[in-house]
Amino acid sequence: MTAPVQAAPAEGYAGDLTPQQAWDLLAADPDAVLVDVRTDGEWRAVGVPDVAELGKDAVLTPWVTSDGRPNPAFLAEIQAAGVTTGRPVVFLCRSGQRSIGAARLATSAGIGPSYNVLEGFEGAPGFGGVRDQAGWKVRGLPCTTWAERSA
Repeated sequence: MTAPVQAAPAEGYAGDLTPQQAWDLLAADPDAVLVDVRTDGEWRAVGVPDVAELGKDAVLTPWVTSDGRPNPAFLAEIQAAGVTTGRPVVFLCRSGQRSIGAARLATSAGIGPSYNVLEGFEGAPGFGGVRDQAGWKVRGLPCTTWAERSA
């Protein structure tokens, strides 16, 4: 059994984790899974988190469809990928906003404990409009390109 996660309190899900805390949970708990809820276009253009060194593969399931509407198959898709009750789930989006909705929905369906990654994969834009201030990538956590992941 792994040590309890020190997540920031949140309403409707297990809590918020920094990118490093998310990585640490994924590394410490063999059952923990990372779910990236960004769109296909974001994965292709920006890259994806890489948890291969932990013996895992991130689940890629968009929270919204390409036209910006909620993905009606979201729960079914993550469940089909093995995301279930009693298994810690770490939800990640671009800046830590869409993943809150995903964590809440998963929790309401009995999946998890479900966590949101603060800052997301790229973080919020800085003063120059560039997403280079925070997030999974900026924090130096493993990531890869879409092409490398798909190879």
